[in-house]
Amino acid sequence: MAEIYIAFADTPGFFAGIIRRVIRQKYIHVALSLDPMLRETYSIGRRHPSVPLIAGFEKEDKKKILRAFPDADYMICSISCTEEQKKYIERELRQAMRERFRYHYAVIGLPFILMGKPFYQKNHFTCSSYIAKLLEEAGVCRWDRHFSLITPKDFYEYREKQKIYEGPLSRLAEIDQRENRSRIPIFGFIRPAFAGVLTRGGGSYER
Repeated sequence: MAEIYIAFADTPGFFAGIIRRVIRQKYIHVALSLDPMLRETYSIGRRHPSVPLIAGFEKEDKKKILRAFPDADYMICSISCTEEQKKYIERELRQAMRERFRYHYAVIGLPFILMGKPFYQKNHFTCSSYIAKLLEEAGVCRWDRHFSLITPKDFYEYREKQKIYEGPLSRLAEIDQRENRSRIPIFGFIRPAFAGVLTRGGGSYER
């Protein structure tokens, strides 16, 4: 078996505040990562973290996000899949990255989400609808409605996920740097056989 990772982001801002009020939860942006440290993470979102009006498909960069939002909180969850499913997802993400300027944020689709009516304009997605479509095509997730209606709240409530980190993005970046220096897979030590929570410097790991 393999795993993919859903990163939930809580960042400030005017548009974030609107989305937060609509879906009524803390985390209003989701990204898809191939690793738990978010070293290779993709999403439909801001092309530059500090410019909210220019959005499309991008590879996310923790350092850039932290410069724009030093107080950003993240929750990272794993979802199990087969090796073949992960390879399919990996190929699709990297292909989309090569063609990233063909993808755009589905601004026109936002009112349809509020009305509960499916709407799809070619290569236009929200952060959650892109991931929902890709994971459904890969056979990892099944949804009870059209992918264009899937919001970050659906991923937050998805029962098959397992939370592995919740806390400041800055703390995760520190852990990543330490792991790179030591070459010790820190996440390998936080999956014992019992359940619980381990807290380290402001971030919590599900155990």
